[in-house]
Amino acid sequence: MTPRPRRSLPSLLVASSHPGPTLTVTVLAAVIAAAVGHPVWLVVLVALTVVAGQLSIGLANDWIDADRDRAVGRSDKPVAQGLVAVGTVRTAAFVTAGVAVVLSLFLGPVAALAHLVLVAAGWAYDAGLKRTVWSVVPFVVAFGLLPVVAVSAGPDAPWPAWWALATGAVFGVAIHCTNVLPDLVDDAATGVRGFPHRLGLRGAGITAFGSLVVAALLVLGGQVLGDDPVRGVGVVLAVVGTVVVVVLAAVGIRLVVVGRASRTLFRLVIASSLVLVVELGLAGARLVA
Repeated sequence: MTPRPRRSLPSLLVASSHPGPTLTVTVLAAVIAAAVGHPVWLVVLVALTVVAGQLSIGLANDWIDADRDRAVGRSDKPVAQGLVAVGTVRTAAFVTAGVAVVLSLFLGPVAALAHLVLVAAGWAYDAGLKRTVWSVVPFVVAFGLLPVVAVSAGPDAPWPAWWALATGAVFGVAIHCTNVLPDLVDDAATGVRGFPHRLGLRGAGITAFGSLVVAALLVLGGQVLGDDPVRGVGVVLAVVGTVVVVVLAAVGIRLVVVGRASRTLFRLVIASSLVLVVELGLAGARLVA
């Protein structure tokens, strides 16, 4: 049998950083920054800052959870498989956190503070809040602040519309609940009892996709009833985007009701977030308060 090729250290660190969520959050921030008319250099700076912060959060998660992941035999975690040392992942987490701090300083004071709080919330979740009923709080805080990072970047520091902040916070609930559903059994075996665990599979799933519908309605209301509502084609895009997200939420609720706690649930939420943020960019909604 041909031996499997050895993976490089950078690829192992990327795999340890939760690359899917990291990339998604970065894309969301970049699209929002572009949608409010920031120059290209500032959009790129927002993306680099956010990706550094998300990498640090993901790496910290795998470093802190190394023993737990090893105990339950997580085959998707390089640290748990012994492919990369815990100390290496820990160092990478601190280095990327340092890069995120430095880059944040160039965003301007409002966006910088928002991003530093966002990253701190992620680390607080990794460090222990994930085991408590308050596990949802870091997600509400982080995703609620993401529009501030993207919109308020730059010297003028405009503030996002209230509904953009509310949408982010509600999305945080959906993302947290669906992200942990496939791991309920493993988490129970290692003493993790966060907010979704206490609700159970169906309770957490319905909460997640109910939050998703609320987020879609907030975006729709912000676009058609806000201070500078969209017109014509923009209204059509707003309605279509909302309908798509509601359909995805219905699919998710059905999967939850029949007891299918797979990664598909999380992917449905991620797909919905991308639908809404792209819709915002295309419809031309005013994201600035």
